[in-house]
Order: sequence, then structure tokens, then C-alpha cells
Amino acid sequence: MRALVTMLRDETAREKRLVDDWPEPDSPTGSQVRTRVLFSGVTNGTERNDLIGGNYARPTDALPGGCGYQNVGEVIEVGPDVEDLAVGDLLYMSQDHQEFCLEDEDGLHIKLPDDVEPKHAALFGVGGVAMRCCRNADLRIGDQFLVVGAGIVGQLAAQIANAMGARVTLCDVDERRLAVAREIGAAEEVVAVGTELWADQIADAGFRAVLDVAGVPGMEDNLIRAAEHGGSVLFIAGRHKVEYTFNLAQGREITVKQNSHFDRSDLDHLCRLVRRRLVTFAPIIQDVVPVAEAARVYDTLRDEPARLLGTVFDWR
Repeated sequence: MRALVTMLRDETAREKRLVDDWPEPDSPTGSQVRTRVLFSGVTNGTERNDLIGGNYARPTDALPGGCGYQNVGEVIEVGPDVEDLAVGDLLYMSQDHQEFCLEDEDGLHIKLPDDVEPKHAALFGVGGVAMRCCRNADLRIGDQFLVVGAGIVGQLAAQIANAMGARVTLCDVDERRLAVAREIGAAEEVVAVGTELWADQIADAGFRAVLDVAGVPGMEDNLIRAAEHGGSVLFIAGRHKVEYTFNLAQGREITVKQNSHFDRSDLDHLCRLVRRRLVTFAPIIQDVVPVAEAARVYDTLRDEPARLLGTVFDWR
């Protein structure tokens, strides 16, 4: 079957390519269903880390192998014990970029309603991450919420936090991404920042919660200073080390939270907000690409990641 597979390009570099001879899963048993992919979404952070051999990439001896968790597929076969899914259902699944998948009925997925665009659902994984972060931020109506980084997760977190009643400030160094945020309109403040501009643009002690999805090394103390007394700073993604001045955070009684992935309740809440048009994916999806052209996307992700935002592969 077709699959997108990370492999060694040479002794030191990796690449990701479409293959047509990847092992196909068996027919479903028990409470499993078998799906055929329609769309899959690039997980920019996780997949780039794997492409560059980053701190949570698979070791060389585990290659070639798949890497991804955003797959939208149609159920084409069901096991004998399946109760709530049927042939023809569309699922978002935390599955790899591959043509056929086996998914257990109680696995990490959500059945897509008819009024949810399947292309948009191909980014429900990163949307689930954003939902998890916002829920962990424990936002209340009127809370000032700073999102650092206007990539996919940051754009979605801004929308979710806005739906929760928070007053969102979204900042980045990339004007193109900030333009997307302004188009969406969920953030009350959209701010261009950089090393020299941060102190002028981001007020100290102004935010109930600060979510860092940019992962710029050395920014930790600035994030802590941006939080109000008793506030929180939230980190996501596969960072190697997070270092900050302990006394700085102690004096402000800051809570530091780490966030990881998502669960089915996060997907349920995300889907509900999408259906109510409180969260939109359309402006975030920069490219819908035939899967046969995936190589150029992954070469760009590896070498020039800032050029990409939301990317969806069309497998039809």
C-alpha cells in the first residue's frame, strides 16, 4: 500500500518519501475497523523533529518508518464486535500517513459529522493539542492570555481561548502568519515581536497565562515576566531542556505546566467548536497537495520550515 515513510538519504540526512509497497494491515478483528485514507495532515513539529533527527526522533536503526498522527479515512470494513461504527463513516484518527489503517473502536479518533469538512479535520491532531493547552491553562472569561508563536497550534489556541472568553494576545516574528491571525480575528491583539521588540510590545506581569508554542531557546525568563503574580506558563512539544531563573518564578509564584498531545474529549470539544463556527481551519490551511507531491513538502519542512503553515495531503 501507499505510505509516507521517513528514510535515510545518506549517512547523516533524512528524507520523507511516498512508497507504494508498505505492508498493508490485515482485515479487522474484534472491535477493529479498517479505513481507507482520504486526507492526512502534516504535523509540522513532530515530523520535522523526526526528519532532522531531533531529540525525540526515532533512532537510525528504526528507519525506514512512518511518523504522523493526522489521518482522515472512510471505514471500509468492520470487525464482528464493532457496535458504534459502520462502513461509510468518516473518521479522524491519530494514525500515520498511510493508505489503509486498522483502528480500534475505542482508539484515539472521532467520527466526523456531515457538516465538518474532511480536509479541515486532517489537522484535528494539532487542533487537539491546542485544545489540551487551553484547557490546561484553566482560562476564565476576561483572562489575559498570551500565545507566543502564530503557527498552526498558536492560531488554533487563540481561537479556542477566545471561545472560552479569554482576551488573547498572539505574537510572532513572521508577518505572514500574523496576517492570518488578523484575518481570523480571534486575538484582540496581534503583535510583531523580536529580540529588540519584546520589551516594548509585551507588558510585564500582564497575562494570567502564557502559552509558548514557539520554543525559542532562552525565552523562558521573558515568558515568566509576562505572567501576572500567581499566573501560569505553559510549554508544549519535544523540548530538550527548559531553563529559567528559579527565584524569578518563585517570587511571582508562577505555575509551570507541560502539555502533551490530546485525548478523545479534546477532539470532541474541538469538533463542537468547529461545528458552531467558533474555530475555523480554512485560513490556516496553506496548501492542499496531492500525496504524490509530498517529497517537496517534506524537503521544505526539513530545510525551510517557516515557509509552511497548514498542509494537507489529498490521497484520492
